Amino acid sequence: MAYSTIEIQTAHGAAVLWLNRPEVRNAFNETMIAELTSAFGELDADPAVRAVVLAGRGKVFCAGAELNWMKRMGEMDFDENRKDAVAFGAMLNRLHALRKPTVARVHGAAFAGGMGLIAACDIAVASVDTDFAVSEARLGLVPATISPYVLAAIGERAASRYFLTAERFPAAEAYRIGLVQELAQLEELDATVNVILGEIVQGAPGAHAATKELIRAVARQPLTSELMADMATRIATARASDEGREGVSSFLEKRQPAWLKAAKQATRPKKKK
Repeated sequence: MAYSTIEIQTAHGAAVLWLNRPEVRNAFNETMIAELTSAFGELDADPAVRAVVLAGRGKVFCAGAELNWMKRMGEMDFDENRKDAVAFGAMLNRLHALRKPTVARVHGAAFAGGMGLIAACDIAVASVDTDFAVSEARLGLVPATISPYVLAAIGERAASRYFLTAERFPAAEAYRIGLVQELAQLEELDATVNVILGEIVQGAPGAHAATKELIRAVARQPLTSELMADMATRIATARASDEGREGVSSFLEKRQPAWLKAAKQATRPKKKK
């Protein structure tokens, strides 16, 4: 599918989805939201894609919502605004629910909805010069749509400060509060992301999907007998699966698992006839 606000590049089992509106600092509008939603579905359905990297063209990762788009929404009634918010929320949830590992490659700046994108990813790597902000309060707004993901990433206490002050904070603080897990110099950002991708592709695709579902099922749940029974069922299902049997067998036989061989064959250059 052809897109006007994003770009997708696929190689070596990973798809890099670029936010591609550098002239407006990769700010959201209704077109980008719709295209991101569609692209996440496309990538999730592609068996050749083992992981998805979210990145931004130009000088910054994402500056949040486009001002002209926000102005238009401000002139619309409650129902139109709610419809638009539902679409943005559905896009973030589609990213969060991807069955494949997702990595945010962050540089320059990530404000408001841009922070929502980062928090909806599984892993985030940022350049050391990146600025962050949950800026909605300074515009008379609230960070409602991004809040489930950002709160899960940084916790209630840090959210209380940065949601209320709407102040900018540096990459070192984003690392300290858990929004990002790795920091790198800008020129080393891609190499750092590639190291993580190299680790990801060692795992089995089905196991990745089941593990992401497991995390969502267990996070912040009380340790009840029902939860323990559910966990036992999940590991038993994994052990009895084709991937589980292949993974254990390959480990004991000291050979590469089938999914790793398949990934290497898929990325091997074809010989010209």
